[in-house]
Amino acid sequence: MKTIIKTFTLSLAILFGAVSCISLDTPPYDRETDLTFWDEDPDAALDAVNTCYNTIISMEELMYGDSYSDNAYIGLQAGNPNSIGNGSYSTSDDYVEAVWDSRYSGIRYCNELLTNIDRVPGLDPALKNRYIGEVKVIRAFHYYELYTRFGDVPYTEEAISISESQKIARTPRATVLANVLRDLDEVIDNDYLPASYDEADKGRITKWAAMAVKARVCLFEGDWEEVKTLTSKIMDEGGFDLFESYSGLFEIANEGNCEVILDRQYMPVSHEHRSQYNILPPSFGGYALLVPLQELVDSYIMLDGKTIEESGDYDEDDPFANRDPRLAATITDIHGSYKTATGTQALVEASDAIDVQSGATVTGYYFKKYWDYTFRAELYSGLNPIVIRYADILLMNAEALAELDEFDGAAWNATIQRIRRRAGFTDPGALNYQGETGDELIELIRNERRCELAFEGLRFKDIIRWRIAEDVMNGWCHGMKTDAAIGTDNGYKQIENRTFDPAKHYLWPIPQADRDLNIYLSQNPGW
Repeated sequence: MKTIIKTFTLSLAILFGAVSCISLDTPPYDRETDLTFWDEDPDAALDAVNTCYNTIISMEELMYGDSYSDNAYIGLQAGNPNSIGNGSYSTSDDYVEAVWDSRYSGIRYCNELLTNIDRVPGLDPALKNRYIGEVKVIRAFHYYELYTRFGDVPYTEEAISISESQKIARTPRATVLANVLRDLDEVIDNDYLPASYDEADKGRITKWAAMAVKARVCLFEGDWEEVKTLTSKIMDEGGFDLFESYSGLFEIANEGNCEVILDRQYMPVSHEHRSQYNILPPSFGGYALLVPLQELVDSYIMLDGKTIEESGDYDEDDPFANRDPRLAATITDIHGSYKTATGTQALVEASDAIDVQSGATVTGYYFKKYWDYTFRAELYSGLNPIVIRYADILLMNAEALAELDEFDGAAWNATIQRIRRRAGFTDPGALNYQGETGDELIELIRNERRCELAFEGLRFKDIIRWRIAEDVMNGWCHGMKTDAAIGTDNGYKQIENRTFDPAKHYLWPIPQADRDLNIYLSQNPGW
């Protein structure tokens, strides 16, 4: 069944169409083919569930997620989130509407399955409950992604008609959240999902994945007691572990390893993406629209556990020396290299250097994480993006304990120390708990989260829930240190002068195209 998760059957491709083209007002599947599909096809439920999996998140959305944070910059191009990063987006922004449409497309598929599953002939009751559990978790994830961006959003558990979609108002955020938690609790408390699957079904949502999704929801809400409870249970009973190699986590050969709790399933050659094109240097066939910022590079600590401001080992002219090993695993400058099928390949000064040509980095850095050196022609890849992994659970647990003022040496050893040891730290100054408390401890854990999970689409959510976006997203963002006399701050290249208005930018605007179709959709403040 693993193959089925990763590919559309022909009937489903015809029935459901392309996810990115379907919005809240999509016509209901009430044609004769739909009736036949549910009532006469014993595999209808499985096919529909598999289609829901393909809506969880795309590689592009995950990669682009850091570009509207202080981690990354993405060049101006239609359909990408450049305008969100610099604060110039409007009610007609293409990317905002694409996120809105794709999430409601996924919700529609989930609602179709949940509405029609009783019509599928001969479906085993236990299997039916499992399918319901899988799809309710996916739907909960979609609504979480919507309300954390838009606040109040239309909420429906039915596949509504076009006329109905044009009359539905926004549901209060608190109600959407309550419904999301209700669905997740139903799935978790009633054991709808197994703890694991055999190889044929690897990649499906387990009860641990459902708990991890709930933990992420509660993290955004600051429900620290529930985050502690959920993450502690996963740590104690889930059977997960940190994969031995940080860089190896993101290689296609190691997919589904002991650290992965939930990932989006792709497969060579039948179901691939070409997202690497937008991060790789020209010498590797890429066009680097999405590049790391100096602010992210500076956030990585030194091998002695100190920040670059605190440590005497930091060399501004050799910024990768004596640094957190995750820096070199995630980012490279022009002097770096990438692993290839035959060894390693160095970047090329003539084609890859900062601003040397169109498609080369504008910051002086390139991302390395999620580079699939086993790619097919034209950078086509079946590499799975990881949605939730065990290190995130450890970091959530550490943050919850710190916020509850319950963090101690044992908590450090169970969370931060384990993560740093896997990363490659050996200095006691980095590995041993130094007794940090209060705001100092919380800032340390937040920075650890930033570095461990960089380029995994989580930084934006973090700066929003921490309410620090106006502090880190206003003013110039920067590239590497250069010799230029102008266009720099203390020698660091000015990339973009950004604006984050706390009076409006903590919520995205409701797309105007949808409001034009539905007069009952109100707008967020300031838009």
